[in-house]
Amino acid sequence: MTFPDYPKGHQLLEGKNVVVTAAAGTGIGYATAKRCLEEGASVLISDHHPARLEKSAESLAGYGSVSSVVCDVTNEQQVQSLVTAGEAMFGSIDVWVNNAGLGGSSSIIDMTDEAWRRVMEVTLDGTFRCVRAAMKHMKGRGRGVIVNNASVLGWRAQKEQAHYAAAKAGVMALTRCAALEAAEFGVRINAVAPSLAMHPFLAKVTSEELLDELAKKEAFGRPAEVWEVANVMVFLASDLSSYMTGETISVSSQRA
Repeated sequence: MTFPDYPKGHQLLEGKNVVVTAAAGTGIGYATAKRCLEEGASVLISDHHPARLEKSAESLAGYGSVSSVVCDVTNEQQVQSLVTAGEAMFGSIDVWVNNAGLGGSSSIIDMTDEAWRRVMEVTLDGTFRCVRAAMKHMKGRGRGVIVNNASVLGWRAQKEQAHYAAAKAGVMALTRCAALEAAEFGVRINAVAPSLAMHPFLAKVTSEELLDELAKKEAFGRPAEVWEVANVMVFLASDLSSYMTGETISVSSQRA
């Protein structure tokens, strides 16, 4: 099994101010914040876990200018406070990455209303709330980029993932519709759709048997590294994707 080399920065986001939600820990959000710093951006990370957020900010400090603000994306007041913090720190926000999401496994027969609503509340409603806040901020400036984290499950079927798949399909539809509205004032909105990106938290909540089964479906026979997903987010955040909006890019080698 061949693993790629970690990429060098090319200053793709030099001078940009970036907000990344759910960036604490070891997942895609943290990797995205790190890659943005390596590409020359100033970064504000948020998460609803204060201690984990502080630890992540300390870890990222060696890569560039990073700040942190606690934010639960299910709370409108906290989302507005995140915008206010970004304005106070940066003056303006150039890129907003919506990474917050919640998964889980349950058959539809056994799934409770509460379990369904909780996944929707974080994964879809939280993304909507942050897209709305970022659009309002960026509209007055006439420019900006929003990048959402979706999932291949927004397209593909998997047992015991109805709530998560429905929420991620919603993120894709939200991305398309919001992009048309945002284009009127110069703001781009796109999304990435990872399949299997390996990190310690996923390994903790998913059985080894299922992870092995999913990895075998990948053309490379391995999960993606989280930074491989982050690379595509950086591309969408950068001027290299200046004519792209409303798109969802599959960051996946998974066969249909």
